[in-house]
Amino acid sequence: MVLNMTRPKVFIAREIPKKGIDMISEYYDVEVWDKYQPPPRDVYVEKIKDIDALVSLLSDKINRELLSYAKKLRIIAQYAVGYDNIDVDACTEKGIYVTNTPGVLSESVADLTIGLILAITRRIVEGDKFVRSGEWERLGTAWHPNLMVGMDLKGKVLGIVGMGGIGYEVAKRAKVFGMKIIYYDVIRKENVEKELGVEFYNLEELLKVSDVVSLHVPLTKETYHLIGEKELKSMKPTAYLINTARGPVVDEDALYTALKEQWIAGAALDVFKKEPLPKDSKLLELENIVVTPHIGSAGKETREGMAILVAKNLIAFAKGEVPPNLVNKEVTKITKPGF
Repeated sequence: MVLNMTRPKVFIAREIPKKGIDMISEYYDVEVWDKYQPPPRDVYVEKIKDIDALVSLLSDKINRELLSYAKKLRIIAQYAVGYDNIDVDACTEKGIYVTNTPGVLSESVADLTIGLILAITRRIVEGDKFVRSGEWERLGTAWHPNLMVGMDLKGKVLGIVGMGGIGYEVAKRAKVFGMKIIYYDVIRKENVEKELGVEFYNLEELLKVSDVVSLHVPLTKETYHLIGEKELKSMKPTAYLINTARGPVVDEDALYTALKEQWIAGAALDVFKKEPLPKDSKLLELENIVVTPHIGSAGKETREGMAILVAKNLIAFAKGEVPPNLVNKEVTKITKPGF
């Protein structure tokens, strides 16, 4: 345990699982933002002036302007696998290390993805509302051949866009349902093709033949509105779109039109261009959509695992070691790790 009274200061922007905080506390003086909502911008500005390390979340916008106030900041440990909320280039220029939590949440997000596929194709949420509203009782029949008919998964084509860790785990799970799995990625994964028997398609062809399209790409300039009007119109009218990646990967206005005019059969979304999703969002007017509040990694064990990875990244840096999950590796050429 580090006993130096001039230990580095870390600001943890939300209360993460205790095990991670306890590990970090052995090496850092810790301050945790204990409110449920994120710190207001003015609070962030004041905090970042005097801290050596920061634990950030996806909803924290760490841009160049905010970083201009950071005089001592040496490392940002993101409590997420994605880091599109952080201006990584600006961090690198200032010699600030940026880390994330890859791998640990892949299976949890894949679980939710499969859950969303089942929820929208088998009309589970719609069925729940049907029972709770009393509509089932009102109809006066226990079972009918045409009641809540959905789509069987066996023999259907699942198109995975982005065969990274999460896409890989989704493919593994989907095989259990007897689905044919195809994928698109900017890097062809021949090892995955051999292991899982999946096939590589270009994006245009994948959208045309898939019964379910599941998105698992990071948010970048290239993937912003990757799925727009053209792409949605190219999908089967019986197909479903699943997004557990990032909201802006999909053009929501185009998706609303696609669902309303039935270019596609339905969609299930865990992420949105604006979060929280406003209660007056046009998407909520639709029946052929399932929505969840960005809970892809919300398994107890997964969230604790993420906290442990955050701690390991911070501890390694405090020891003068390159963190195991360093995002901007080129920063090591600018400054060495450690305080």
